[in-house]
Amino acid sequence: MDIEDLGEPSATCEMCEAHEIRYVHHMEHPSYPQTLGCGCVCAGHMEDDYEGAREREKTLRNAGARRQRWLTRNWRTSRNGNPFLNADGYNIVVYPVGRGWGFRITNRVSNTTIPSRLALPSLDAAKLRAFDAMIWMKQRGQ
Repeated sequence: MDIEDLGEPSATCEMCEAHEIRYVHHMEHPSYPQTLGCGCVCAGHMEDDYEGAREREKTLRNAGARRQRWLTRNWRTSRNGNPFLNADGYNIVVYPVGRGWGFRITNRVSNTTIPSRLALPSLDAAKLRAFDAMIWMKQRGQ
């Protein structure tokens, strides 16, 4: 169903009930009424596709590492004086909104644009939320 990074090993696999896990694969099974939070190996066993589970976890790990480096990237300044970045086929612009910060992400191929809905408390918070939104757009092919 989904995969989540807890930031550190802080949950127990609900399938084997033995291993402490950081990356939680949320799994459903017709023989069990609730969603299970499983580790990579148990998720692979549950769906009979260990490589698929490993690939999901690898994608999430890579996104986490990229997110950590996101703020140190070379953000340029637009003609309007706003920080912007072109990455992975997207144009990301961060701009002041009242007492906070907003962002806009545009897919440079399809021209699909998603603006932030809420003002964020800092420039860095807006940049990180823009990264999350870009990943969300990529996952949905937008």
